[in-house]
Amino acid sequence: MTDHALRMLRNDRRLAELASRALDFDLDRAVHGHAEEVRLASGGPLEVVAGDATGGTYSVCADGSVLYADSEGAAGIIGSSVDEALELVIGLPGWRDCTRLSPDDGEEKVLACLAETEDEIREYDGIDEERAEFRAALGFPERSPVELVRRLRAALLRTEPDFVLLNAEEGCAYDRLGPAGPPLWEPVLAAGRADLARLREGDRTAWREVAEDPVRRRITLRAAQFDRAEDDLELLRHLLRHETRSSMTDELRLAAVLVGLHGDTGDLPLLLDVRETDFDTACGLSDVPGPGAGVDELRQWARELDESMFGSDPSDEPVSTWTDLARDQGMTGLARVTLIRELDSIVMDQSRLRRPGAPRTLATAPLSALAQDFEELGDLPQALRAQRLYAALQETAWDRASARHTLARLEREAGRLPQAVDSLAAVREALATPGDDSLRHWQRVNLGRFIAEEHYQLTLALVDAGRSEEARALLTAADAVLDELSDNAAKGVRELAERTTARVRKAG
Repeated sequence: MTDHALRMLRNDRRLAELASRALDFDLDRAVHGHAEEVRLASGGPLEVVAGDATGGTYSVCADGSVLYADSEGAAGIIGSSVDEALELVIGLPGWRDCTRLSPDDGEEKVLACLAETEDEIREYDGIDEERAEFRAALGFPERSPVELVRRLRAALLRTEPDFVLLNAEEGCAYDRLGPAGPPLWEPVLAAGRADLARLREGDRTAWREVAEDPVRRRITLRAAQFDRAEDDLELLRHLLRHETRSSMTDELRLAAVLVGLHGDTGDLPLLLDVRETDFDTACGLSDVPGPGAGVDELRQWARELDESMFGSDPSDEPVSTWTDLARDQGMTGLARVTLIRELDSIVMDQSRLRRPGAPRTLATAPLSALAQDFEELGDLPQALRAQRLYAALQETAWDRASARHTLARLEREAGRLPQAVDSLAAVREALATPGDDSLRHWQRVNLGRFIAEEHYQLTLALVDAGRSEEARALLTAADAVLDELSDNAAKGVRELAERTTARVRKAG
């Protein structure tokens, strides 16, 4: 560690005891670690350097930032270094009561809150002299409480996305300590808003560059969705023409709607031409009014589609809109953290999955989508969390078998081979005793082929891991599944089956 203060504390026992007594910053508690096993969502390193009497811990991250985690499941960055964190702890006794304060609250409110907190502490402990002694020993300047509150707030707002703390076993995120940062759509739309402004200024270079870049084009169209102007029609036409290169995207439909809302029937040939780009656009824009439509019909079509799919409030958009656009811009950390918190909210309250028109049934597709999103981000532990819950909530035999098959694949790819073996056993149980007729043709369709393939892939993984006995047992089950497939379904599996059998025999 390079922090001046931390070196002094580690080398001076009397000073370390003073820090423990006066600041509740106890180096000796570091050996116990946090109350539960934790890790950063980013995968970065984390070293506990001190703890407090409430069970909270102070940890140093890779860049030197100090993350405080309490024992109630909240965490946040409180300084860019141990020095800065200790300046805060010295200058703001009871600093945890200040995490919701802002310099914008005004000096009077900040000082009143601090005075109340400090008076409560002084009823039990004298803090002033020891803190002054500690500050002098470390050579720290005396800063105003308002300045320290400003620093604390700035530090806490840096927590996401790089320093979000997870329960290592369950994978759920700790709550934010202090203020929530800006909604995801703000950083996602920032570049699009800048490009939209350039387009509106008539910057011809921007017109070319934005139109030819699929990501910039999409984000600029989203910016135009939430910042609509009468003079945007020509630039919207320009973006619409170029968005056809991406085929039937949500942004292509959005561009068509934004053009249609202007009610210029001269745009009907353009809209109809866009519709005929390919089969997907023909389906996605099948309800575009015909060549003879009037202004009212054009606007009504655009208005109805706008109200059902888009709108002008970014907070009404599905979270997937912003996580997809964040990933496209390389903001993978922000996307991952947002998706983790979305999954956490479902895990804590599965009623969020209830269908509006049928409250006794659950719409589990969001969980499957989350699993896929996490897999694409390379976060297999979170993908497994989502897929595991998705599999547990399936009701038909087909859905159970399909979901467990995907779960087994993810477990195998994550190196959790015993769990994958158990998941495939659950798949076979669903095939053997389905309880409904949804799997009556599984032997003749792709699901059967996929299940057989996963059995052989997992068998190979078991061989590679030196688990020969388990591999032989699973190979027997794989062959039994293959024997039940139709000739057509089995055709693409036989080569894998032969290769797997040879590997198992070689392994003994």
